[in-house]
Amino acid sequence: MTDDRPHLAVIGAGPAGLAATVAAASHGVRVTLIDSATQAGGQFYRQPAAALNAGRPQALHHQWRTWERLRDALARHVEAGRVRHLTDHHVWLVERRLKQRTGGAARDAFTVHALLSPAQESPVEVRADAVLLATGGYEKVLPFPGWTVPGVLTAGGAQAMLKGTLAVPGRTAVVAGTGPLLLPVATGLAAAGVEVAALVESADPRAFARRPRALAAQPGKVAEGAQYAAQLLRHRIKLLTRHTVVEAHGDERLEAVTVAALDAGGRVRPGTERRIACDTLAAGHGMLPHTDLAETLGCRLDGTGVHVDDEQRTDAPGVWAAGETTGIGGAALSLAEGHIAGRSAAARLNGTEPDPSSWASAAKSRTKLREFFAALDAVYVAPAHWTDLVTDDTVVCRCEEVTGGAVREAVDGLGAGDARTVKLLTRAGMGWCQGRVCGPAVAGLAGCELAPSRRPFARPVPLGVLARAGESEPAPD
Repeated sequence: MTDDRPHLAVIGAGPAGLAATVAAASHGVRVTLIDSATQAGGQFYRQPAAALNAGRPQALHHQWRTWERLRDALARHVEAGRVRHLTDHHVWLVERRLKQRTGGAARDAFTVHALLSPAQESPVEVRADAVLLATGGYEKVLPFPGWTVPGVLTAGGAQAMLKGTLAVPGRTAVVAGTGPLLLPVATGLAAAGVEVAALVESADPRAFARRPRALAAQPGKVAEGAQYAAQLLRHRIKLLTRHTVVEAHGDERLEAVTVAALDAGGRVRPGTERRIACDTLAAGHGMLPHTDLAETLGCRLDGTGVHVDDEQRTDAPGVWAAGETTGIGGAALSLAEGHIAGRSAAARLNGTEPDPSSWASAAKSRTKLREFFAALDAVYVAPAHWTDLVTDDTVVCRCEEVTGGAVREAVDGLGAGDARTVKLLTRAGMGWCQGRVCGPAVAGLAGCELAPSRRPFARPVPLGVLARAGESEPAPD
């Protein structure tokens, strides 16, 4: 693409990134859609590999027709030269730079730095006039005794395995934790032939009865919840609310889990423990937004994710954000935010004032969905005293093999008052994942808030790539 149209780089090809790309490309902006996966869709629309010849991939998904419309619209824009879609590109930094105008002053522009798969050692640069972050979210992981036993995986990991490879992690599963993601994971595994021995939910979904306004505004979500309830009954999945996993058992492979009831304060009720035989435990405690790239660009964060205005603009000039990176809210909210962000970015890059009436329907959906997911967040929270279950020999940071006892010693014995100090004293968070997995657990054990990471890069980068920074060739058209 060598034309003079303004250029928008969209990072992430999930629902938000796809909606933004289609909206921007439809309004006179050329777009480069950059994604780490081999196919568009993100986690929500994750597709099995073509070589698997899936007969009915739609059976694993919701909103299949919406996906087909997005997929086909993207293909049309790619064919017309309005969009180029870069797959297997892992973005590690977005750099602000100055671009000299012809006969005028310099203005802000951006260079997106990425690594090519599978080795992730070949650097690529994408230069753009503006950036739209649609980087999604990742699972919140809370440790418990036995969580490192083979056969224990995250709820999202089990879902990704099923959607992406058409494989199941075992024969008998327990799905546990908290949050609405547990429902499609449990019912999806059961539909694929796995015996789901129990769905263990630490929250009490009946608490929604105290939030009638949010429920009344989303009858579709209420109907979806009723459908899941029917599937649980059809597959004979035992639902244990106000329960939690106390321990996973097994040496070379998971053999069973112990679950127990919780009291009103979030503590395990003594004498309620029960052992459930299984070879798979899919555990999840909600989602967290990916904000690494936003942080390096100086975007302000609020309590839920990247702070944006009514146009999905961040407070960093030239940077928009949409989807889970602004706060966890599901695919429908991501689509609405992506549509608004794409239209706003296109208008401003073309030098015109955006017309909010052009996205009025999406804005209305955004408001209602944000209210609904605020209610969800209030109900689906981890047990208040989950740290009581973390024994001193429970591994908390898997990369550096730091135990709960080491974290407690750093706090109680050495006076650490925040997660960063714990990291310096114990190495928790210094491994390959850079604290993305253990960060919430370390903060919880330290009794402090999970603070922004302040990482200079969004992923590990080979030293050779850093040494050659600035010499990379632009991504080919």
